[in-house]
Amino acid sequence: MERINDRLLNWASILEGQTRAQAEATSQMPFIFPHLALMPDAHLGKGATVGSVIPTVEAIMPAAVGVDIGCGMLAVRTQHHGRDLPADRSALHRAISAAIPLSAGKYNKSVKSSAEPRIAELEALAGVDQAQAASPNWRLQLGSLGSGNHFLEVSLDEADRVWLFLHSGSRGVGNKLAVKHISIAQQQCRRRSVDLPDRDLAYLVEGEPEFDSYLRALRWAQRFAYLNREEMMDRMVAAFERWHRPVERVEEVNCHHNYTERETHYGKQVWLSRKGAISARAGQPGLIPGSMGAASYVVTGRGNLLSLCSAPHGAGRNFSRAAARKRFSRADLDQRMRGIAWGRSDAFLDEHPDAYKDIDVVMRDAADLGEIRHTLRQIVNVKGN
Repeated sequence: MERINDRLLNWASILEGQTRAQAEATSQMPFIFPHLALMPDAHLGKGATVGSVIPTVEAIMPAAVGVDIGCGMLAVRTQHHGRDLPADRSALHRAISAAIPLSAGKYNKSVKSSAEPRIAELEALAGVDQAQAASPNWRLQLGSLGSGNHFLEVSLDEADRVWLFLHSGSRGVGNKLAVKHISIAQQQCRRRSVDLPDRDLAYLVEGEPEFDSYLRALRWAQRFAYLNREEMMDRMVAAFERWHRPVERVEEVNCHHNYTERETHYGKQVWLSRKGAISARAGQPGLIPGSMGAASYVVTGRGNLLSLCSAPHGAGRNFSRAAARKRFSRADLDQRMRGIAWGRSDAFLDEHPDAYKDIDVVMRDAADLGEIRHTLRQIVNVKGN
């Protein structure tokens, strides 16, 4: 761990200059307490650094939560073993792809029966009025993946046990809610004549109507994201069962990595925003995925107080999407994905494993944040274009 200043602690051994400068600027916001914790996968983000843990007193910066509110992972360990699986894994790839809408702007054509109780829960939550206004088709978004680094994977652990693993968030509805409240925060700071180091560090003040409105939207979107992952996992399990055999869910972990919660640290209640970080209290299970074609990890938190009981959320980008497309070739990506059933498309060049930090370096940096319980290697990878 590196102490960059009294309000910024860093666990990233790979940290480029712009990212460091961005984190330093965020750490100097007057309501940070006790310090910002920079995770091993830190990289440049909108306003605040992706891979940062940001405790704030009586204020929240919406962009420091992120535009994909509630984004996170869900993994299920099954009773199956790799040695017993059918040889045609491409058929499983097709089955999963058909069961879950993929890609940005792709949603369900109708509400599935499995989604109905989850939608009913969301309809009863405060914040649903904002969701309805922002994205009237949000019900059709539940159970859809999205694009970018979101994925649906079938993996094997070190004991050859089969895991179903997915990564997604609050989809278009969450994005629209986030963008709306980032704009409101900027308006509020302009009204107060607040001089910000970055306009995306604009904040809302606790006790004011704008803060309360954001909190309702935030909590609604976080729950949507959690239920979205559950809905996709149900469909993924059903696709696996049609391809092979019934699934027994031996173990299940569902965790956010873009969210805010009320927590107590260093004797004070704070709003803790984890933007690209997971909660890692002592004994708490968590998930840290690698990039496409790389290992992922099931971990147990160590309850590191300096990190505000947090751990990284993944590999973290090394190259922008545009830079990755120029740098990496399809032939190289094909080589890196050998042995994995995947979409086999140039659309995924920006998800090349080397577009991200080396996950093994990230995990070494995170050794005092979480303990590795299982190492997963994917055999099927499904992504949206």
